[in-house]
Amino acid sequence: MELNIHTETLLAVFALSVALGALAARTGFCTMGAVSDWINIGDLGRMRSWMLAIAVALAGVAAMESAGVVDLSATFPPYRTPQFAWLRHLLGGLMFGVGMTLASGCGNKTLVRIGGGNLKSLFVLAVAAVTAYRMIYTDSYQALFGWTQSFTVALDAHGIPSQSIGALVAAVSGGDAAALNAGLSWALAAALAIWAFASADFRRNPDHLLGGIGFGLAVLAGWWLTAGPRAAAWKEWAEFADVVPSRVEAQSYTFVSPMADGLRWLMDPTNGALLNFGTMALAGVVLGAFIYALLARRFRIEWFRSKADLVRHALGAVLMSCGGVLASGCSVGQGITGLATLALGALLTLLAVIAGSALTMKATSWWLMRD
Repeated sequence: MELNIHTETLLAVFALSVALGALAARTGFCTMGAVSDWINIGDLGRMRSWMLAIAVALAGVAAMESAGVVDLSATFPPYRTPQFAWLRHLLGGLMFGVGMTLASGCGNKTLVRIGGGNLKSLFVLAVAAVTAYRMIYTDSYQALFGWTQSFTVALDAHGIPSQSIGALVAAVSGGDAAALNAGLSWALAAALAIWAFASADFRRNPDHLLGGIGFGLAVLAGWWLTAGPRAAAWKEWAEFADVVPSRVEAQSYTFVSPMADGLRWLMDPTNGALLNFGTMALAGVVLGAFIYALLARRFRIEWFRSKADLVRHALGAVLMSCGGVLASGCSVGQGITGLATLALGALLTLLAVIAGSALTMKATSWWLMRD
């Protein structure tokens, strides 16, 4: 690829993602695992790590926006859009939560498992990528979920320019939306961090600490790369490029739409313009996890135990992919990256993902006990 601001940014994303993949493999950071530990054994360690990642991302975005370092007024996906599609976030989050539980992990964990030699996760990725591609690049989404659009609330019709919680509070109190967003972000970040560090076991666990802080910083780095000082030059270059690159909006880590973008690139691998933040992130996380698995001697080939196991993972992959597209993000894309913008939709998706996963685990336990 020709070295320009676009390829420089993509190479930076790839390098960052390699580190993130190794970090996830080393620390066991996993959003589904966080819910599973809580529901099944009452252990909140990984849940505290997830909340710490959110706290770091929230505080960092608030600080960068207040200092004028990043501009998140327009992002991919449009987290702060005034079109509040509450039903999409709720239904999509629930579907994603159910799907990631059946598929033994969210999008990020699927990539990490692939790097560790898990062929079941490679199957999950293939099914999820095809599903996401059909949802995003064909008429499948409109045919299946177009009806949800009628439940979208147009906040701008009521004089509210954004679905950020700060803007919603400002509409009621008459305060400054940006200042309120920053203040609320710091307050929520502080509350989450205090809750996380309140546990002595959590404070003594280096993996939980490193995983939470590392993931939060990775999300911040993604925002800085695409919405920071070089963002204007990146977008300006794209306007005059012979072949316009894919997705040059401000963005950070999410793992469902990149599956579709990755499949689109595989259909035309000589077209470098199809490479974007998401495709580089997917490849980088897998490579980072693979390198760690080799160095730690944890690389193990694993396949399905039975036909029922295969069907369960396939169903999970479909639900996870459909839910992620419907909610415009996954447990990382909305649960950390989106929530860092203090978007109401991201918060609703996060709660729905946790609820969907928890209910699936409870139902599975009940079914096993019944048998």
